[in-house]
Formats: sequence, C-alpha cells, structure tokens
Amino acid sequence: MTKRTYDQSFWEQLWSKTLREHADNVAERPPNAHLVGEVVNLHPGRALDAGCGHGADTLWLAAHGWQVTAVDFSASAVAHGRSMAEAVGTDVSERIVWVEGDLATWTAQPGHFDLVVCLYVHVAGSVEEMVRRIANRVAVGGTLFMVGHRPIDPTTGAATAAAGQVQVSVESAVAALDPRRWELVVAEERPRPVAGTGVDAVIRARRLS
Repeated sequence: MTKRTYDQSFWEQLWSKTLREHADNVAERPPNAHLVGEVVNLHPGRALDAGCGHGADTLWLAAHGWQVTAVDFSASAVAHGRSMAEAVGTDVSERIVWVEGDLATWTAQPGHFDLVVCLYVHVAGSVEEMVRRIANRVAVGGTLFMVGHRPIDPTTGAATAAAGQVQVSVESAVAALDPRRWELVVAEERPRPVAGTGVDAVIRARRLS
C-alpha cells in the first residue's frame, strides 16, 4: 500500500473535489467550537488564520471584528472562502486578506498578529519547529491558538480522520513554547466537538515577551 503524501497537490485535489461535489455542505459548516469557546472574549485586533481551509473560522473572526489574514495553499479553498466572505457582505469581506501560500515557506513580520490560529494542520516536518515558526508571528500580549486531532483514538485504538497525518499535540506544543516567553492558558485533550472519533489537542498560549 502506497503511503499517502499530504502535499499541496493532495490538498488541492481534495478541496477541489469536495467543493465541486459538496459545496452546500461545506458552506454550512460552523466555525470550530474550540475556537469559538476560547477566542470569543478576546479583544479583536490583527489575526492570522494559518491553514484556513474553506474559511469558516476566518469568516467568524472577521464577523467578530478581527482583521484577518487567511492563508492556505489550496487555491480552491481560498477561492471558496473569498466567495463566501463576499456573499456575507463588505462588513466581513473587507476585513479579510486571502493568501494562497504554503505555511512551510510563507513568511510574515514577526510579532505582527494579536491572534494566530492554526487548526488541524498536517505538518510535513518537525511539529516543534512548526509551532515555533507560527508562534513567532504572535505579538507580545497576543494569543496563539492551535488544535490538532490525534490520528489514533486513545480510548478505542481505532484510526481517526487524521490517520496518517502529523498534527500538533499537547506534548509538542509544550516542548516548543519557552515558558519564559509563553503562558500556557490551555494545554489539554478534549473530545471532538463534531461527529467523529478520538480527541483534539487544544492549546491556547499568551505571549509574555
């Protein structure tokens, strides 16, 4: 059996097929429940949605006053998100900058964002390195919010929707974030907020310096 490669081509083909066949279902997907619960009371500022996918979380952030830079390397996903934002109206769409880019190479000014969100992103290399690279974009006093899905359900041992992928874990986030510079507000595993198996690693950290 050939090992699946989760590269730009894979995600573009997946998003293109999903949006072609199930556009209405994708459009109805709510924002991530972990994100809503942890971020709703933060004062809005500049946000980065790193790996924005179909854009539901980006739209929710913009609707709640954030100026959002939304990055994904699937052109189809970015186009869908932009279209959805325009359908909502200028109050939302004008708050969003859509970027087609690879998080492994896309760069932004260090310390630029008050909130950096990275949800369910597959990591091709070192998870700790990715966490540090994403975290470097958070401003002092700002928030880093990450969620990863375990590839194996720890209760049943069954494969999950993330089987074969490498996503952020509580352990990798704790290892990557220097406690002298970061306060871990949340670092725990929680049940999936939507139908499916397994647990999500939920990390919320505030940059101290």
